[in-house]
Amino acid sequence: MSDGFIRRDGADYAQAFARLLPTGEAWSRDPDEPLMQLVRGQAEIWGALVDPRAADLLEIELDPRFTTELLPDWERAFGLPDPCVQEQYTLEERRLALLERITTEGGQSRPFFYNVASRLGYVIRIVEYSPFMAGISRCGDTRQTGTNGEQYRWQVGPPEIRFYWTVRVYGSRVSWFRAGAGQCGVDPMVRFSQAMDLECLFRRYKPAHTEIVFDYANVTPRYQEYVPFRAGVNHCGTDPLLTIIEHGGDPLPAESVPLY
Repeated sequence: MSDGFIRRDGADYAQAFARLLPTGEAWSRDPDEPLMQLVRGQAEIWGALVDPRAADLLEIELDPRFTTELLPDWERAFGLPDPCVQEQYTLEERRLALLERITTEGGQSRPFFYNVASRLGYVIRIVEYSPFMAGISRCGDTRQTGTNGEQYRWQVGPPEIRFYWTVRVYGSRVSWFRAGAGQCGVDPMVRFSQAMDLECLFRRYKPAHTEIVFDYANVTPRYQEYVPFRAGVNHCGTDPLLTIIEHGGDPLPAESVPLY
């Protein structure tokens, strides 16, 4: 953060207060005189308490990325918490929701929905459907790469299937505690969340003439195992100090072919 507020100490305020005093024999500016000692003592309140407090409000609380004390005021100004969110957010998640509300420009494209899911912490795949039409569609393998999980270009079905699209959700949202962002004694070390907020936001942003089907068939637990280097077991110079092993979860399929 840039230092946009010039911080003043007690001496600066004492000098400013002294300039406001009348002139004359009774208003000596000698720092050893009781008058200037009184001025200096009063100025220390401004230099040690008032000025730092004002600087913190201007430099930290006015930035939605770092605000803590004024976060409820920010949320009230931008209509938060969102009715789509039923669970209790951590401090960091509240800031992220605020930034999303401030910076989101809106849209209904595939990248827009992917960005919304990514900001919420979900991995998804969007599948769109196009009915098979004689004279336009073709038979055979219409996949671009022919890999498993990739969507075929056309599907046999009623014409109305073009107004449906599927959102495949992979895994739960994982929120880790982060030093400097989380609140000790309040936020858990890790939390797993279902995609209720994702469903609510997608249904809010979707084109009005379409319907969304959410697919949770691929929601499988994922976790990491940390294996440290062990003397007498591992080999110096060849084995790493820490090995991270991924467990669980199915590999993500290839991205669906966009249908425009």
